[in-house]
Amino acid sequence: MKAAARRTAARRIDVQCVATARNVPTPARIRRWARAALASNAAGDARVTIRIVGQAEGRLLNRSYRNRDYATNVLTFVFRDTPPLEGDIALCAPVITREARAQRKTVAAHYAHMVIHGLLHLQGYDHENDQDAAAMERREKTLLARFGYPDPYRPAPVRGA
Repeated sequence: MKAAARRTAARRIDVQCVATARNVPTPARIRRWARAALASNAAGDARVTIRIVGQAEGRLLNRSYRNRDYATNVLTFVFRDTPPLEGDIALCAPVITREARAQRKTVAAHYAHMVIHGLLHLQGYDHENDQDAAAMERREKTLLARFGYPDPYRPAPVRGA
């Protein structure tokens, strides 16, 4: 008796790092987080570029595409929202590092969160209303827990307490 052929999802995840920041996770680690986020996609097929940028490029992208004149932590550009999913994720290294320190979490944990957050946007998740935000946050927490990272929405412990 022949075993049924099993189709594997075609996931192409390219990682580009043009920022000169320290503490940027390895491309392999970024791909692992991205694959975990994409595994929640029923079809699974995706072509994604994740680009780690500096302050100037982050600001330019946010200004050009969102009319906001500052660098933000993550931007998702959806080119195709049906399988195979296609899009770009821009992660701004200095913003992510600054936020991680302010939130008293590891830089790696914050990168993992931003990669997963961006990939969930690519799959149609958003946080425009309370119900959608709650669903997206639940998914993020579940995925981050698989990597041993804490709930990113829990307030940071107060130092000295």
